[in-house]
This record gives sequence, C-alpha cells and structure tokens, in this order.
Amino acid sequence: MSFIEAKPKAKERILSKAEIRFLEAFERLKSNKPEILPKGTIVSQNNVAKEAGVNPSALRSSRYPELSQKIQKWIEEHKEDPVQKSSRQMMLAQRSKNRALREQVTSLQEQRDKALSMLVETQREIVDLTLENERLKARLPAIDVSRMS
Repeated sequence: MSFIEAKPKAKERILSKAEIRFLEAFERLKSNKPEILPKGTIVSQNNVAKEAGVNPSALRSSRYPELSQKIQKWIEEHKEDPVQKSSRQMMLAQRSKNRALREQVTSLQEQRDKALSMLVETQREIVDLTLENERLKARLPAIDVSRMS
C-alpha cells in the first residue's frame, strides 16, 4: 500500500435539506431565473432565503457560515453589475451623472460666451484701427509713387 492510498480521504460535509434549498435558490438568483421572487431581484442573503421559500431569519451566518460567506463573496465580486444595483442606487447614480453633465454644459456655455465676447471686442478694435488708419492716411500729403521707386 502506498503512502497516498494510506491517507484518509477528506470527509465531505453532508448538506441539510434546508442548505440544499438555499444553494438552489442562490443559483437561481445568480442566473436571474427565480421561481418565487420577480426576475431582476438582486442577490442578497435575505433574498436567497425568500427565494428558498423561508423566512429571511432562517438563513443566518451562525447557522450556515460557509453559505453566508459564499453569498457575500459573490455579492462583493458582482457589486458593479447593473443587475445588482437597486433601483434607488441606479436613480442616485443617474442623478449624479445628470448633475455632472449639467455642470459641464454650464461650463461650456461660459467658455462660449467668453470666446464670443473676445471675438466681438477684437472686431470692434479692428474697426477702430481701420478708421484710425484711414484718418491718418487722409492727413498725409499725397506721395508721388514714382519717386519711391
């Protein structure tokens, strides 16, 4: 008998019927195919218990620590998924995005107005300089172009 064969096999933990129901409910919620709760329900420990058809207090961390850890780990890994955000979270995110866009629009309008103001001021200055140039040319005596060559 070799050393590997002599090792006792790791005991597999026997799952209770309730834990099996919780695991099945957890899998249904993860795949967005619940039987009791509406589609699109976020995964939470309470919702897993509700999907299993029991009171949410039945799925306690003290009673089912491995399952609770598994659920919490999955929630943490998928917290950025749009499906995992509640309607309130999505609404708050949309409000924040809208606020940022409004601020950007206001900033761009201010930049446009400033640029337009500068353009009008520059055009006014060009007109003033052109008029002054014409006035100064009129004061000069007529120069003989042939003498300059």
